[in-house]
Amino acid sequence: MSPSWEIAVRERAELGEGPTWDPVAGRLIWVDILSARVHTHDPSTGRRTVMATGQHVGAAKPRAGGGLVVNLRDGIGLYDAAGAFSWLVRDPVPGRRGNDAAVAPDGALWAGTMRYDEAAGGGTLSRVAPDGTVARMPTAVTVSNGTGWSPDGRLMYYIDTPTRRIDVFDVDGERIHGRRPFVTVPSGQGWPDGLAVDADGCVWVAFWEGAAIRRYTPDGRPDRVVGLPVRRPTACAFGGPGLRDLYVSTARTGLAAPHPLSGSLLVLPDAGQGLPGTPFAG
Repeated sequence: MSPSWEIAVRERAELGEGPTWDPVAGRLIWVDILSARVHTHDPSTGRRTVMATGQHVGAAKPRAGGGLVVNLRDGIGLYDAAGAFSWLVRDPVPGRRGNDAAVAPDGALWAGTMRYDEAAGGGTLSRVAPDGTVARMPTAVTVSNGTGWSPDGRLMYYIDTPTRRIDVFDVDGERIHGRRPFVTVPSGQGWPDGLAVDADGCVWVAFWEGAAIRRYTPDGRPDRVVGLPVRRPTACAFGGPGLRDLYVSTARTGLAAPHPLSGSLLVLPDAGQGLPGTPFAG
């Protein structure tokens, strides 16, 4: 049986993205990119916080020593546990912003960018080491989105949304190689956006304009679809007690008549078994 959805946080985010579970604080972190806000939600108490970042923020992830690493318009920033901000990597490019990001099992941040006009080849995918060293993936990227790792850390899944593919790489230490299609999405199912990998090695993908979350087995076979009331789910992540609940961020930007829940944070209770995340080591 596929899980059904519930409302975790009723919100009107323009472009909700990047849900991430913070196990130390027992809360979910997510962003509203276009409103330049980082949100948190504690499902045990209902407590919420909202922090302004000052510029568009594509992702926010916990740091090992407390605070957050954020993928901003002009580069990678750090907030310490007290909320003080500093730049780790500042690389402003007119017309470009940070988008989705994920922390690898080794504690490095894989951060994506895209152009505001979504021009082909205008984005990047980079590995950002804890000391700020940047290694950029040389292949062309347009809208860098979901990134995640297999349970053994030997595979990295990746979505460049306009390709309509979920790709997979082999992981060799700090390097990735052997890019190949894992899933090619049929037209009519929407556009693959953010993803999460579960403890069985299955890949859950949010489909922009597809009003659904789809799960694929480790051999790329679709085996579960969860329909959603909103047209634009953007990303998903396991969280909550035991990492059993799948949280889904959503967007309302560009919709003439958005569903009342567009921009809210949804949750699929007891959807599966998530993998423990790794905090950014910097």
